[in-house]
Amino acid sequence: MAETLANELLKVLVKKMTDEAFKRIARAQGIYNELKELKKTLSRIQDLLTDASQKEVTHKSVKEWLNALQHLAYDIDDVLDDVATEAMHRELTLQEPAASTSKVRKLIPSCCTNFSLTHRLSPKLDRINRDLENLEKRKTDLGLLKIDEKPRNTSRRSETSLPERDVVGREVEKEQLLKKLLGDDDGSSQDNFSVLPIVGMGGVGKTTLARLLYNDTKVQDHFEPKAWVCVSDDFDIFKITDAILQDVTKENKKFKDLNQLQKALTEQFKDKRFLLVVDDVWSENYGDWENLVRPFLSCAPGSRIIMTTRKEQLLKQIGFHNVDCLKSLSSEDALRLLAVNALGVDNFDSHTTLKPQGEGIVKKCGCLPLALKAIGRLLRTKTDREDWDDVLNSEIWDVEIGNATENGKDVENSDKIVPALRISYQELSADLKQLFAYCSLFPKDFLFDKEELVSLWMAEGFLNPSKLPERLGREYFEILLSRSFFQHAPNDESLFIMHDLMNDLATFVAGEFFLRFDNHMKTKTEALAKYRHMSFTREHYVGYQKFEAFKGAKSLRTFLAVSLGVDKGWYYLSSKILGDLLPELTLLRVLSLSRFEISEVPEFIGTLKHLRYLNLSRTNIKELPENVGNLYNLQTLIVSGCWALTKLPKSFLKLTRLRHFDIRNTPLEKLPLGIGELESLQTLTKIIIEGDDGFAINELKGLTNLHGEVSIKGLHKVQSAKHAREANLSLKKITGLELQWVDVVDGSRMDTLEEEVLNELKPNSDTLKTLSVVSYGGTQISNWVGDRSFHELVDVSIRGCKKCTSLPPFGLLPSLKRLQIQGMDEVKIIGLELIGNDVNAFRSLEVLRFEDMSGWEGWSTKNEGSAAVFPCLKELSIIDCPQLINVSLQALPSLKVLEINRCGDGVLRSLVQVASSVTKLEIDSISGLTYEVWRGVIRYLKEVEGLSIGRCNEIKYLWESETEASKLLVRLKELRLRRCSGLVSLEEKEEDDNFGSSNLLSLRRLHH
Repeated sequence: MAETLANELLKVLVKKMTDEAFKRIARAQGIYNELKELKKTLSRIQDLLTDASQKEVTHKSVKEWLNALQHLAYDIDDVLDDVATEAMHRELTLQEPAASTSKVRKLIPSCCTNFSLTHRLSPKLDRINRDLENLEKRKTDLGLLKIDEKPRNTSRRSETSLPERDVVGREVEKEQLLKKLLGDDDGSSQDNFSVLPIVGMGGVGKTTLARLLYNDTKVQDHFEPKAWVCVSDDFDIFKITDAILQDVTKENKKFKDLNQLQKALTEQFKDKRFLLVVDDVWSENYGDWENLVRPFLSCAPGSRIIMTTRKEQLLKQIGFHNVDCLKSLSSEDALRLLAVNALGVDNFDSHTTLKPQGEGIVKKCGCLPLALKAIGRLLRTKTDREDWDDVLNSEIWDVEIGNATENGKDVENSDKIVPALRISYQELSADLKQLFAYCSLFPKDFLFDKEELVSLWMAEGFLNPSKLPERLGREYFEILLSRSFFQHAPNDESLFIMHDLMNDLATFVAGEFFLRFDNHMKTKTEALAKYRHMSFTREHYVGYQKFEAFKGAKSLRTFLAVSLGVDKGWYYLSSKILGDLLPELTLLRVLSLSRFEISEVPEFIGTLKHLRYLNLSRTNIKELPENVGNLYNLQTLIVSGCWALTKLPKSFLKLTRLRHFDIRNTPLEKLPLGIGELESLQTLTKIIIEGDDGFAINELKGLTNLHGEVSIKGLHKVQSAKHAREANLSLKKITGLELQWVDVVDGSRMDTLEEEVLNELKPNSDTLKTLSVVSYGGTQISNWVGDRSFHELVDVSIRGCKKCTSLPPFGLLPSLKRLQIQGMDEVKIIGLELIGNDVNAFRSLEVLRFEDMSGWEGWSTKNEGSAAVFPCLKELSIIDCPQLINVSLQALPSLKVLEINRCGDGVLRSLVQVASSVTKLEIDSISGLTYEVWRGVIRYLKEVEGLSIGRCNEIKYLWESETEASKLLVRLKELRLRRCSGLVSLEEKEEDDNFGSSNLLSLRRLHH
């Protein structure tokens, strides 16, 4: 049974008004009778919503009636929040010591010191009651009846976001495109690169096919570098170029202008055979395209650009006159795809009674993959024929919605919104509909983080507070992901995205409640007044004139700044927006001013008593004002990246509902006294241990719900192991833990106490994924570090632990992928203790880095009877280990990247002998590396494609002759030489008969 958004809103309101504690508050404030009448009317209207939900799709008047009801529900909720907030204010005021009452009064906003709440709210309640009664009276005209229908069990709680099954029905297209990708150029392009277009309508699977090609193992081996960029309808050359450069270099450099940026990209692509995916191109401007591809002109022949687009005009200008469009699936493949998503098998053999309905659904979906996936996942838990009949015979297939211009918003391609997607949306429960509609605030191709979105949903009141709202939000997120409303971002599995057609759907269903205020919009004040939630895209300068019309939007709850693509530099916000507009929006629950050039938090912030979510991250603020303590409802406060923030207010402890406080990358050196009493706190990203009168580590015992990433600094100030034990870290669901002592080794350090403290700081072994131990002063690292019970641990870093003489058995950690050991001066020999007693030591390790190990002399992993150590190791770095001489390792069969810097030649000689699969070798400042030694090394470099040699001053030549080099370095593509002052020539003996040619046929780049 379909539910309307109003269902959920009314359900929440009735639940609030039924709560006994709330009833007591209402009686105390003299508005109990008004609320009692309100609840009765709401209950009668609730009886009509089943019928209304069935009629809203085809009856415009019913849809308008539901919209009016939803607006009233928002108004009622604002009143109830007013009442509850006033009660919290009075309770906190009563708790203040008498002597400080006058000071506290100064911190209380004037809106809260007005005790005639009845006088303020009674007129509102009277007006709402009248409007509700009028709505109820219209039920006869609209033909709305009370229908007693028990909803079918459509629970999705058991669904999870499982990895996608194999793509169905694109085998032929993939093979054809692979031949074009990997084959020789057909001469159609005058440049070294050629474009491979994938053209088709929305939802046909263009991006899916591009991803199949991009991740194919043959393609991965054939091209270097590779990059993926999503373009969408905003063809901003600077942003697109910047995104490509970041994807290639994995660095976040800033460039002043396009010229500098394109020069940097040209350098990256010069003489290299690259692959670039340009996804979702809408531009038809050939000039834009020409400017974008300039850096690619110096690439190596055979480079490719895969372009996915719905439009052919640009391709025609590039030279494609006959483009093959990607077609919908065949009926057979479409039926397979429906079965895979609905039944978990690729046919209907075991569900023959459902096959006729499946064939009908396939036909109505037009064999469109996105539609079939959405409908399939809707039917995933339904095996009754009746359920499939309901979907097949839904009225939505036949509803004409025309070109929608809703409340001044042009809903792009609204006439093309796929009916199958609308049916999937219609079948969502009311709470999920609300959460999906909220995502209309995100522009197309916006990448979003799951935890941040859950925090926003929670702030808006969409998650039941009587349960654990964050856990509920994650469950809801997984349902929407499993039903294809969300997707994993193409090139970052940690982030998520909505398909363009899903974004269109979200915008369509958002109606007159959610507004994405795009840059081009010119909307009148009266049209904006009704909106409850608003987002806008950041621009370099956001002026007041753009937002002036919002002064009339008194009911606005959300003021959310979002960014598209690469988010760099500063954004500027008119002071009039801060001074004149935002103080008028008194009902705000979500306020995000992140990344704006703001140096002072405006005083009015303290009057936003409904505020739940405040994001001031990456601004220039130096302190938070004292009246922030008046934000009694605040749940999420984000000030990460505020490089000048040094002070938090004393009133901080009044934020009793605070759940998430992010202070990463701030210079804060002191936490508010008593922060451990904020029992709702779940996220506290940085914990600063102080001396006698400051924050003590045992205050963490009160934060029983602490989870996520936590950095604990100042551990040298912990006064006893008992205090560390009382922190109860093992009972908290911490996923990332950094333990940091001071980087000073002097007489004040007590190594025995530090060892005892580390012993007691053992975290939860079931949740920990990353661990850093920094500047620890003990001689032994605790037994729990490296214990095999930490089965989720993937990343470990031990840095600056200068007194430790040995390493823990990290080889026992079954999931460990990255290990960094740095600055352990007293470690002399690393042997079998690192491996532990596991025959499959380091079974998952991929990256291993040793750095600044001044006393390290020997490393051995050889052990009779043990299996291969480091079977999956891909990258090994040994940097600044001048005493290391004896290296005796077993074969490293998976090693691809080897970096050796400021070490002796023995390290290089030993490692190349056990690492025959290395494709990239970087060496720098290798003492003792003479030409004779190098000749012994070069024999093991047959797989090397990239070779970098720097500051090796004892080497005179690299090889005897080019003929010899061509036999030894058969795959070498890039040779980079830097500051090798003793180098006379590349070859010892010049070969006259090869003058003007080169035997190193694979070599493409030489830097010196």
